[in-house]
Amino acid sequence: MALVDGASHAAKESADGPPCIATPHDDRTELGAAHAQPVRILIVDELPIFRDGLRLLLASDARLHIVADTAGEEAATAFVRDLRPDILLLGSLPSDGAPVDVLRRLAAAHLSVRTILLVKSINAPEIVKALQFGACGVVPRDSTAASLFQSIDAVAGGVYWIGHERVAADVPAMIRRLEHARNDALRFGLTRREVQVVRGVVTGETNHQIAARLRITENTVKRHIVNVFTKVGASNRVELALFAVYHRLIDD
Repeated sequence: MALVDGASHAAKESADGPPCIATPHDDRTELGAAHAQPVRILIVDELPIFRDGLRLLLASDARLHIVADTAGEEAATAFVRDLRPDILLLGSLPSDGAPVDVLRRLAAAHLSVRTILLVKSINAPEIVKALQFGACGVVPRDSTAASLFQSIDAVAGGVYWIGHERVAADVPAMIRRLEHARNDALRFGLTRREVQVVRGVVTGETNHQIAARLRITENTVKRHIVNVFTKVGASNRVELALFAVYHRLIDD
């Protein structure tokens, strides 16, 4: 599950700064502000019915404005270049296309847009790669409408969103730290049980699910997670998952 060096290089060239970091003069960082302009959104997904559904849903919020929707990568790049949307909602693509390919295309064209991936499931290796290419949010396609609106609020305000929650960590800085070296579990002093717990964190299991799978108590799971945080220097589950994938802690 190693990350490719090209991803990091392309991400660094994609824009003057991380697209998820709000600037002091960005009047769209607070969606509820009376003076703010509507957040302009581009929808990209291969299914017309999915795009139509998103249009109807987002139209219920006057703070949001859909500038266009499309199914293809090339059209998406053209729309980002010509329409300059604030948010790109990037779902599934035709045939074998991958969302990261769109992010790579945007990076190559030096186009910056705050992108939220709409995914079937949270996959840590894919999240790491997407973040390296500039993604600001990752939202499961089966999320509630409230969760989607919250993710748009967060990303428009310069905050990362992964799964069902905001990510307070400085993700770009975290990714840069991960680029320094790649080590194995032994280097960090992780026990076999701790690695099993980390695997559950990476795959999105809750503490209850990890406890059931390993036949241990939830308190034991919590204790293992705290120990792992201390050993690898992580401060939350998202950072631990990204760290574990990059450093191949759970490779068989």
